[in-house]
Amino acid sequence: MNQPIAIITGASRGIGAATARLLASSGYDICINYHNNHEKANALASELREFAINAITVRADMGSEADIIRMFETVEQELGPVTALVNNAALNRTHGSGAVEEMPWELIESVYRVNVFGVFIACREAVKHMKKAGGGAIVNVSSEAAKFGGNKMTHYASSKAAINTFTVGFAREAAAHNIRVNAVSPAVIDTDAHTTASAERLAGLKASIPMGRMGTAQEVAETIAWLLSDKASYVSGSIVSITGAR
Repeated sequence: MNQPIAIITGASRGIGAATARLLASSGYDICINYHNNHEKANALASELREFAINAITVRADMGSEADIIRMFETVEQELGPVTALVNNAALNRTHGSGAVEEMPWELIESVYRVNVFGVFIACREAVKHMKKAGGGAIVNVSSEAAKFGGNKMTHYASSKAAINTFTVGFAREAAAHNIRVNAVSPAVIDTDAHTTASAERLAGLKASIPMGRMGTAQEVAETIAWLLSDKASYVSGSIVSITGAR
């Protein structure tokens, strides 16, 4: 049986880091992709090696085709052909009020380059490498904003809606190569994305959740790990909502 090897994009913090820890504890060798936070990525890699697995860090801009290709080549050289991919990296930059009429081209393009084009290219490269391993599994991290359009964040919400459609269509193509493709769709998750939110904003978010609390990065990671595992061997083309009944 091939050693499971996972690439997790945007893995230095939040959902990505929680997923890396969980997969490492299950015996995966891990590639921690990061863009800017070199120190956090290296610290996480050191932590993961305590599980007696191989862990490497690769700096790559997930909005750059060349960087993504180089990342997959590096992983194959240092760990072997990838068997699991978690497309977690994403941008949710805002401008002014967040209204469409105020949104500059540069902002829209940067969000789509990472959230849509980067996921597409990573999946393209994953198929090439997973074929060498005899198959694999991919999980794309979407968002419930894809369904309701967000609150003056239509650039982000629409990028995630594109990922939902891509996941379903790509799953049909990849199935012939023994590759499963799914997505998770978190709602309000307690990560540092909310660190700048006001107390009133946080209270409003919690009040909108029937379970009365935000989800955790660990809870999202558990779902990702299940989708990557053989326990989900007949699950492909699914978008799993993680919402606390919201």
